Amino acid sequence: MLRIHAGQSKTRYCDGLSRRSFVQAGVAGLASVGLGNVLRAQETSATLGHAGKDTRCVLIWMDGGPGHMDMYDMKPDAPPEYRGIWSPIRTNVPGIEISELFPRQARVADKFSIIRSLHHNNGDHFAAAHAMLTSRFGASGADQVGKYPSIGSIATACTGPRAKGMPPYVSVPYGMSVGRRPGYFGANYLGSKHNPFETGGNPAASNFKVNNLHLPRGMSVQRLADRKTLHAKFDKLRRDVDQSGVMEALDRTDQRAYDMVTSEAARQAFDLSAESDETRDRYGRHSWGQCALLARRLAEAGVTFTTVHLGGWDHHWDLQKGMENYLPKVDSMLAALFQDLADRDLMQKVLVVVCGEFSRTPRMNDGGNGGPPMSKGTPGRDHWGNSMFALVAGGGLKMGQVVGSTDRLGETPLTRPLTPGDLHATIYHVLGVDPSVHFLNHAGRPVPAIDAGKPIAELV
Repeated sequence: MLRIHAGQSKTRYCDGLSRRSFVQAGVAGLASVGLGNVLRAQETSATLGHAGKDTRCVLIWMDGGPGHMDMYDMKPDAPPEYRGIWSPIRTNVPGIEISELFPRQARVADKFSIIRSLHHNNGDHFAAAHAMLTSRFGASGADQVGKYPSIGSIATACTGPRAKGMPPYVSVPYGMSVGRRPGYFGANYLGSKHNPFETGGNPAASNFKVNNLHLPRGMSVQRLADRKTLHAKFDKLRRDVDQSGVMEALDRTDQRAYDMVTSEAARQAFDLSAESDETRDRYGRHSWGQCALLARRLAEAGVTFTTVHLGGWDHHWDLQKGMENYLPKVDSMLAALFQDLADRDLMQKVLVVVCGEFSRTPRMNDGGNGGPPMSKGTPGRDHWGNSMFALVAGGGLKMGQVVGSTDRLGETPLTRPLTPGDLHATIYHVLGVDPSVHFLNHAGRPVPAIDAGKPIAELV
């Protein structure tokens, strides 16, 4: 640990050093207090779990809160104000029904499983997003700052990328939760080194290009290598005397950036033009579809954790217009993604998780939420964290099933209640990350990846 003496203080830690003696010097985005654990995380996870697994995760984040009653947990026998506008349709798995707006997913239901009993009982956007992306509460509308690292940051701190030259953690087109960027997708006390690399832009645009992936004009690979060598010489003395691991971390960061910029594999992975028109059409020639296709390319190329941002799910009113716009896009992108993974023999290697921060109220409102000027005069659904869904596909998990159920009105879990911690433990299981791995927070206290939760037995 790097210690910088900063005067006397009456407040001391258990080892007798004053609190002011611990200056968290930010080096390459890493807080030095937690650096030792960050650098040892991969080795620790390999010892405790199965970090040698060659598996990856794609998290499709429906920012704003998608309603379970209109998508994957329909209640056709409930009163009209609950069952909503659309009817369920059968899928290719007997006994499983989903929204009529999902005809393509209905044909590939054997390639995914639905979790219907997920819940955390919180209707605050910020608290819920924080819980779903970090396994813990801590933020709220009154205090929106993240308190813990995201599951993507923790996972990739332990595993790194699955292929040299690829970033370990990527967000398409950006990592954002409830307007905060990277928000609860970020690394918090793990340091910005473990934030997601953002592609930016619109992958559906003809001129789509990922920033910071190409050499600046006038810079050759040879010149970059020469500058890298010179930088290494300047740092040699500090590395020789440093026992904290800080310089080792810098070396790793610099090497990863160098590998990315000089990697032909990375440039190819981000190049959607390599896909056939037929494939791009199948995903949908809209931003969401092309984001999902890019996520598949990145996972296949060796990115360990990829997120896809789908925003706009806060349907307090005008639910019909919103869902009839969004759900066909979701249908094309997910059905194409699941089939694509199967066709490419990637269902054992790549896990897809689809969720949002919470669901919507089982009982529809009359569109007058909050009264003027909020009133829109068309029905919608409000915030609801007491029952929600997650969709999972691939990752070597058991597909073609429904896990858990909600009561007749869809208000609370009826069977097999599950929490974000259970979902995260399942993701860690697939990626080979032991959920008991600890990292030091800003106060220097060890914090495990999750407080509670077990891999979902029906899936693993």
